Amino acid sequence: MAFFWKRQRASRLAGKKLLSKQNSKIELTIPTHFRCPISLDLMKDPVTLSTGITYDRESIEKWIRDGNQTCPVTNQVLNSFDQIPNHMIRRMIQDWCVENRAHGIERIPTPRTPLTSFDIVEICSKMMGSASKGDEKKFYDLVAKVHVWANESEQNKNLIKDNGLGYVLAASFESFSILSYQKHEHLLKEIMFLLTWMLPLGIEGRSKLGSPESLRCMKWFLSGDDLLLKKSCVLTLKELLSTDQTHVSTLINTDGLLEALIKLITTPDCPSAKKSSFAVIYHILSTPIARNKVSSRLIELGVMESSLDSLVEADKGFSEFALGVLDRLSDSKEGRERLQKHALTIPLLVKKILRVSSLATDFCVSMLWKLSNNGVGNVLVEALHVGAFQKLLLMLQVNCGEETKVKATEMLKLMNQYKNKLDCFDSAHYKYLRKSY
Repeated sequence: MAFFWKRQRASRLAGKKLLSKQNSKIELTIPTHFRCPISLDLMKDPVTLSTGITYDRESIEKWIRDGNQTCPVTNQVLNSFDQIPNHMIRRMIQDWCVENRAHGIERIPTPRTPLTSFDIVEICSKMMGSASKGDEKKFYDLVAKVHVWANESEQNKNLIKDNGLGYVLAASFESFSILSYQKHEHLLKEIMFLLTWMLPLGIEGRSKLGSPESLRCMKWFLSGDDLLLKKSCVLTLKELLSTDQTHVSTLINTDGLLEALIKLITTPDCPSAKKSSFAVIYHILSTPIARNKVSSRLIELGVMESSLDSLVEADKGFSEFALGVLDRLSDSKEGRERLQKHALTIPLLVKKILRVSSLATDFCVSMLWKLSNNGVGNVLVEALHVGAFQKLLLMLQVNCGEETKVKATEMLKLMNQYKNKLDCFDSAHYKYLRKSY
């Protein structure tokens, strides 16, 4: 009798376990009017457009940022992009979440009040006042507030950039650098991190970042150990020179800045900082006056060897800047001698022709032409060994610049003079050359 009761009890327990398993498999359906028509997910911050349709704020903001000017559901042209918070739907969604808490649904938090242009203008005014008084503590609190706003949404970031905060931060960076960048190090770091995603700045903002005081502070940061900070500084310098080369003279006269850039090039842990460093050096060398002043210095610092070593596994953007630096430095006799001595020079230049971009091809042909026109016969022989003749012939058949085409033609004629030095050279190429030229 006891045995039969135990069997019945065990049967009832098994039935309860089976029922609980079946209940856990029940799929909870989100009501249609709680879903965003764009993402089809549960809305966290419902807002209504002028057409009367409610969307999740994040989804509709992305839709508008992508250039769309119509309502996604009705396809009507939006006369206004104003987004009115739908508090009623939001409360209904929150109540529904609470009711279904047992199914693992978490209550959505009440969204914060959206950032407005007035908020940005107000904080700009407070920052300018704090910077003029040298009040680091108050300014730091304002910077922290901007960080919070920026981390909330991409829309906030765009609003911050569009309302002039970049100039205020650039001007404050200069002001605190003048006071003492050692004393205000922590604050200046935070300003630099903010400025990184606000680039490019306007003319006035660039003038503040390109001042001697600001550049000395950035040089000091580049000489430190904070890799993330160095990345932000070199990115700022790159944007500064790519849009306005009037600051090149101030930059090259900043003691230790070129050395800090070269040191960053040899840093293996940050490819983006390395690429930006090459971009800064390229923009410096693109200015003839600056090129004459710093070429010998850069060559002594080993930038040519670093460029060639980096080209072995470089991507498109990196290759263009590195080749551009080499091309600018090869204008001098000292630069050409350094290029000739490096074992990778000719193989890399030939390899990069037609494999990276038209700009990279122009740089490669330009350097080969400079070397071949300075009485360096063994350069042509080495180039023939690694397939330069075929590459140049192929290059003439595709679209390339007129100047590059002329240089390639001259090199082909020079190579023809060295054909007897290579037993393996295909005579069919010379027949083509004699027929074409």
